[in-house]
Formats: sequence, C-alpha cells, structure tokens
Amino acid sequence: MKKITAFIFDLDGVIVFTDQFHYQAWKKMADRMGIHFDEAINNRLRGVSRMESLEIILENYNGVLSLEEKNALAEEKNTSYRELLHTMTPGDVSQDVRRTLEELRGRGYKLAIGSSSKNARFILEKVGLLDFFDAISDGTNITNSKPDPEVFVKAAEYLGESPQSCIVVEDAYAGVDAAKAGGMAAAAMGDAASYEKADYVLQSFSDLLKIAPENEER
Repeated sequence: MKKITAFIFDLDGVIVFTDQFHYQAWKKMADRMGIHFDEAINNRLRGVSRMESLEIILENYNGVLSLEEKNALAEEKNTSYRELLHTMTPGDVSQDVRRTLEELRGRGYKLAIGSSSKNARFILEKVGLLDFFDAISDGTNITNSKPDPEVFVKAAEYLGESPQSCIVVEDAYAGVDAAKAGGMAAAAMGDAASYEKADYVLQSFSDLLKIAPENEER
C-alpha cells in the first residue's frame, strides 16, 4: 500500500455547510414553477450536479421543458444561491476544520478540493480558504458527477499524486463511491459515516489527524 501524501476534500458538508442555501434556492424556483419540493427531495441532490439536480426536481413537473428552459431554471437557482453565498464569512468555517487543515499542511500533506459545485472557488474565497488548497477540482472542469470518480481523479492529477496516495474526505454515499471507483481511500463523516465502503470513519473533522502520521517520510 502506498503512503498517503494528500487529502482531497469534498466542499459542502465537509469544509463548509451550505445545504440550507441550496434548499432555499431550489425551493424558490420550484415554488414559482408550482413544483412540489421538500427536504426529502433535497436530500437526493447532495453531491449531484446542478443539471442533474434539476432533472430530479422536474420529476414532479407535468409539463415538458426545452433544454434552453432548463438551463434558464438552473441559472435562476444559481443566481439565488450565489446571493445567499454572499452572506458567508470566514466565521462559517469551524475552528476544528481550520486547525486541522493547518496541522495537515504542517505535516507536509498536499490538500485539494474535489467538489461538483461550480461555485467552489467563490465559496472558498468568501470563507478565506481560497489559497489554502494546492489544487481545486470542481464543476467547472468535469463532465461527470459523483459517483463517477472524475472530480477526484482530476484533483489527484492537479496535485501530481497517484490515486493510491490520496484519501478522499466525504459526507455523502455517492462521494465515497466515487473515491473508491477512483482507486482512493475514503474517510467518511456525517451521513456517510455509517457507509460500509468507507475506509475510515470520522466522528469529528480533527479525527483526520489520527490517520495522518506526523514526521513520517513521504
């Protein structure tokens, strides 16, 4: 087994928590369209791309929409979402997360973001973490959403590391599946902590330090 040299983090639900912003933005769009949308449906959207999320929501829509109309709805949602993101500050990153990231960097590990969000860089800028990561792979450079491993494979490539040298940190089943499909170990937290495919279970973000050896030659 190769030594671990890098950590790749999902963004939402791991580094920051914007689930409620997504819900509010999709809810606003759905209500305007007269489409039933609730928290249960919203949970199906976690880790899924914007257009795939829209298709899930449109399962409850009786009409037929053109691709142009769908793109307009997706952009409407994103505009609402970005308006909510403008309220984010560095205070939206917990001290546990910030201290752990700093310690991992201090131990010599490379850090990357692997997120399907096209707003990843904007969010990281708002919370003061944009320059904290060595690489960012997000919705702007992928064509396939999780559980496809593309976002994590590209993150490893950007880091210059092999997949076998990376641990992915995820909170969603689809993210764990993507990590495993990409040949990477998966550390699961939140909803994914009970997933049997996870290699590590995190009760807190700082538990990462238990699986990141200090002073080990890498």
